[in-house]
Amino acid sequence: MILSPGLSAASLLPLAATSIVALLAYLVAAFRREATWLGVVLAVGWIGHGLAIGLHAAGVGEAQPGARFGFAPALSVTLWLVLAVYAIESRFVPLAGVRRTLAVLGAAAVVLTLVFPGELRPHAGSPWAPLHWILGIASYGLFGTALLHAALLRRAEQRLRSKPAAGEAPRVPSPGLPLLRLEKLTFRFVAAGFVVLSATLLLGWWFSSPWRWDHKSVFSVLAWGVFAALLAGRRAFGWRGRLATRWLYVGAGLLLLAYVGSRFVLEVVLHRTT
Repeated sequence: MILSPGLSAASLLPLAATSIVALLAYLVAAFRREATWLGVVLAVGWIGHGLAIGLHAAGVGEAQPGARFGFAPALSVTLWLVLAVYAIESRFVPLAGVRRTLAVLGAAAVVLTLVFPGELRPHAGSPWAPLHWILGIASYGLFGTALLHAALLRRAEQRLRSKPAAGEAPRVPSPGLPLLRLEKLTFRFVAAGFVVLSATLLLGWWFSSPWRWDHKSVFSVLAWGVFAALLAGRRAFGWRGRLATRWLYVGAGLLLLAYVGSRFVLEVVLHRTT
């Protein structure tokens, strides 16, 4: 996203500055002990991260108008969206133990994007291409947020089910979202992600000439099928707990392989851009 061979030092400066600010803020938020000001630091990292993404998407500093696409930029935007949801939600309910993990992942995304900037693609082309890409990344963000809530749900369930040691007081739920509300939120994010993913696939099929059954298409359709089965099972049979979580993990894994996985193989393993 940032280290482009066609960039001059002057044009590289704002991109590098915003990325460095984001990286440092994420690291401070990840490795400092709990403090009231760490939320502000994480917000600074999120803003710097967003500015870096925006500058890059606008094609700042590129020799020709365009934006860079690849597995690292896709992960970067996905984690930025998940952090945005966390920032909003944490203002209303405490989400213990999440800040450090998200800050580490955010820092890793910034570094990965610096190392693997992706392929420059001109803005010219199908007018629907930007919408298709935005919807695809939005579905990644929604399912990523669903995974975050599923992990919180599983941790809360394990805490309630674990037996206290001899002489230890009975375990009580940690402060935060009630289990039923957390479960409901998880499936709401899954449903929203499914709708956006459906629109992404429909748009890709409608405006691709011809439609190609490549790795991205196959894994995307498989992921769509898994999420459809999960939502149908939830509605018809009341799926919940470990069963529902496993379906969510499988669907998210397939969706990750669809674009991020295939681009990773092309860029890192095969050293190809197309």
